[in-house]
Amino acid sequence: MNNTRNEIKAQIIRAGFTMQEVCDRLHDDYGWSDSVSNFSNKLRRESLRFREIVELADALGYDIVWQKRRDR
Repeated sequence: MNNTRNEIKAQIIRAGFTMQEVCDRLHDDYGWSDSVSNFSNKLRRESLRFREIVELADALGYDIVWQKRRDR
């Protein structure tokens, strides 16, 4: 099973969006394709670049935060 894809889809749902709404936001804000199938394929292949992850998080209203682990 594809855990990364499932986690991203769960975050989309938690943020209250559909896949199409996310694709529309990414298209409007960052020039991504507005095709849900293109986005789904990127998730399936795990081929999102870090920049795209940051843009996706922004579209969902999240920030990516680097936090030092306490155990090291």
